[in-house]
Amino acid sequence: MSPTRRILLGASAWTAGITALHSTLNVNWAALRDGFRSPDRLETLEVGGLPVTCNLTLPIACMARNLNRTLRRANFVYRRFNGWPEIKESLISDKIKAAYMLAPLVMDLATKNVAVKTVSIGHRSGAVIMVRRDSTYRKFRDLAGKRVAIPSRFAVDFLFLRKMLAKEGMTDKDVKVLEMAPPDMPAALYARAVDAYCTGEPFGALAQRAGYAVPLRMTRDEWPSYICCVLTVRQELIDENPQLVQDLVNYVQGAGSWLDAARPHRARAAEIAAGQRFFNQDPAVIQYVMDNPADRVTYGDMRMIQDEFDDLMELSLQAGTLSRPVRFESYIDDRFVKAAVPAPIAL
Repeated sequence: MSPTRRILLGASAWTAGITALHSTLNVNWAALRDGFRSPDRLETLEVGGLPVTCNLTLPIACMARNLNRTLRRANFVYRRFNGWPEIKESLISDKIKAAYMLAPLVMDLATKNVAVKTVSIGHRSGAVIMVRRDSTYRKFRDLAGKRVAIPSRFAVDFLFLRKMLAKEGMTDKDVKVLEMAPPDMPAALYARAVDAYCTGEPFGALAQRAGYAVPLRMTRDEWPSYICCVLTVRQELIDENPQLVQDLVNYVQGAGSWLDAARPHRARAAEIAAGQRFFNQDPAVIQYVMDNPADRVTYGDMRMIQDEFDDLMELSLQAGTLSRPVRFESYIDDRFVKAAVPAPIAL
């Protein structure tokens, strides 16, 4: 056999071997892909949230769901964020598929055609306006020209401040509004860098428990149907895995009912949420929110009522944080709440 023929035959055998290997690899990768798509595989759904008691139903839902050994096709994992802008950007960029968000912020995303929907609320009440105990501020007229911190102009806390100012014939132009991360607010009040702050718990209770601040107003007294944090998911998750969304809503709704059912449940919730996996806070501060008074934040009524959301929209339009009205259906998908069977919470 000539050297040339031997080279050609060798090359042919080499090519055939590579083709066979390539075919085998394709079959193996296909099998792997099919395995990943198995309905019995364990999924992990990260849900973003802030370390605030308005988000307390989320750690409880995650813990209870992941301890339920009869349903092992999905885990819910709490992912802690420090601010609303980070949560918003992560949801928009698909780094997370679900999060607790500010209701007016979701409305704003709808005006920008961002495909997300609110599927449940997370709480009621839970915001406070705090002033120093040694101050003379006892009504909002006393705050004229003073510095008042808010988490964001999209925060419902800001709308609460505007409502309270309006009761005394004032607007937010009569005070100096500063945007500030809620964890920084108690120290800013202590250092007299601000004269008051409006935020969700536990950052009001933190300063009150320390003894140097008192509530000027609380939503429990002035706006009991107040909501700010809502469970929001990407539309693609709803389209691709509605059962997973329903499971998440069932556990969030179950967590809300469980929290308001018995005082010991709130103590257990404070213990769980304070852990490093969740809020990473002093459990005594969270417990203070749960007890002083017991309805400082409530979770048992988790209905999504269109009139309440429309009121929030109108208040946001008046505040200038929304540029135009938003249809309820464009940012709310309430079928999951309507079909919800609150999950039993065994903690």
